[in-house]
Amino acid sequence: MAPSGLKAVVGEKILNGVIKSVKKDGEWKVLIVDHMSMRILSSCCKMSDILAEGVTIVEDINKRREPISSLEAIYLISPVEKSVHALINDFKDAAFTYKAAHIFFTDTCPDGLFAEIGRSRVAKVVKTLKEINVAFLPYESQVFSLDDPNSLYSFYSSKPNEGKEKMLETLAEQIATLCDTLKEYPAIRYRKGPEENARLADEVYQRLTAHKADNPSMGEGPDKARSQLLIVDRGFDPISPILHELTFQAMAYDLLDIKQDIYTYQSSGIGNSNDREVLLDEDDELWVQLRHMHIADVTKKVTELLRTFCQSKRMSTDNANMKDLSQMLKKMPQYQKELSMYSTHLHLAAACMKTFKASVDKLCEVEQDLAMGENEQGEPLKDAMKSIVPVLLDNEIEAYDKIRIILLYIFHKKKGIGEENLAKLIQHANIPSDSNIINNLQNLGCNLIAGGRNAGITLPECKKRTGSTYQLSRWVPIIKDIMENAIEDKLDRKQWPFISDPTPINTTQTAVSSARFGHWHKNKSPTEYRSGPRLIIFVIGGLSHSEMRSAYEVTQATDGKWEVLIGSSHILTPTSFLNDLKSLDQVPNPDC
Repeated sequence: MAPSGLKAVVGEKILNGVIKSVKKDGEWKVLIVDHMSMRILSSCCKMSDILAEGVTIVEDINKRREPISSLEAIYLISPVEKSVHALINDFKDAAFTYKAAHIFFTDTCPDGLFAEIGRSRVAKVVKTLKEINVAFLPYESQVFSLDDPNSLYSFYSSKPNEGKEKMLETLAEQIATLCDTLKEYPAIRYRKGPEENARLADEVYQRLTAHKADNPSMGEGPDKARSQLLIVDRGFDPISPILHELTFQAMAYDLLDIKQDIYTYQSSGIGNSNDREVLLDEDDELWVQLRHMHIADVTKKVTELLRTFCQSKRMSTDNANMKDLSQMLKKMPQYQKELSMYSTHLHLAAACMKTFKASVDKLCEVEQDLAMGENEQGEPLKDAMKSIVPVLLDNEIEAYDKIRIILLYIFHKKKGIGEENLAKLIQHANIPSDSNIINNLQNLGCNLIAGGRNAGITLPECKKRTGSTYQLSRWVPIIKDIMENAIEDKLDRKQWPFISDPTPINTTQTAVSSARFGHWHKNKSPTEYRSGPRLIIFVIGGLSHSEMRSAYEVTQATDGKWEVLIGSSHILTPTSFLNDLKSLDQVPNPDC
């Protein structure tokens, strides 16, 4: 599947702006990357595309490399000390590691490091030196990550953090490179209240202004004046990252051991069963089709698609299940790729359902009732304590699942609970060693203890939504309400102030219709820049899968008139979020 959206834009920028820009017929080059640029590259470019453009080998700048003095090297690196020093080292001896250097920094190179390059012998062999302004990971077509899993600690640690100012500046620059890459110059808004939202918004504004000076075409286009960037903190909605979600992607990442988007399972294929590793990303068309579906619909859909596939290939299938698949593979080895894709997703769905039936189904109803403040019939919850005690006393339920229930109970209480009550809940649940997770959530500005340090702070009310939904999936992330309100220009300007005067927003009432003339977005290649407005949302401290899904749902609901992009420092699962919270009152490990 060809990359689309954000991945396509970044992939095109790297192939055209870096690799093709220094390509010469008949000349091979070496491509040198560091950790961050390798992550960016592998998220949006195929190795075959890079090799097809005259690159003979891709190497890690921080590893020992054989000198290839007959070839020129393209350095695609982040402007950090470690990478710049490794670059300088390649040319410090009389025998240079490469014939010449084409240097591309992912974002702005600090003056100090720039001067070091100028003083070194690299200066003699540099043929290109550019900043490409891509300091973020395109995680999905509408999701970005800044690849900083320690961000929650940096912002909300109980310990003093000297590096916080520097980290804010780095984040702001990364967000600015995203806007630059998308050719957007959005109006910037932030959620009023937490100081870090306003600070980050201000830093981004300053950097965007600088980018606009270098790149005047940013934000030009008939509808671009309506684009907005919203900055929101994780404490704004602490419910979405801790609920058990039953849509395919969110559920799989919560319940199964998926590391770096790789799912490992035992497949019983031809011959013996063996471990299979599958990368869950947008190259897998089936994954893109299924990832936001409710688990109850996933198996039905895969089976249906498999039947259609078999019929189109004139294969008979009575009951498309696992056994049939291995039989089919024996009969039709030429379709191994397609059939193993169906097999993977049937496996994944079956593994989710197995865990769900074993332990999660009894938690889901309690969680949904607490989050919604009412039962499935819409009646207000009378005695929430009665529904949570059996869960807390159940020894088969894991500690983190109990913490998720306790937190939801506290949020349900709106004004927090007394310290004695909290101590009793922790005692009932028998989780003394993890109780700091609950207390540390207060660092995010959440009101957990009645009369405590965040007294008076309440969570936003969620929109009342009608329409059928699964009983165990009634909760809708609050960010979805915000996305819809922002697009309809209904966001409260006091709660969501603008950094600079948002005059363009008011003057485009007449321009609204311009997005309606024909389906301009239908016949453009996926990498062409869209002319419609974008809503970009940055969440400080991590993003949940259900919030990612909301960006696609809201985009779809506008028929492509708007595109919603959402991102954060990193992508959360409920377990990683609780682990992040657990670390907030600990001294950081210098090796991390």
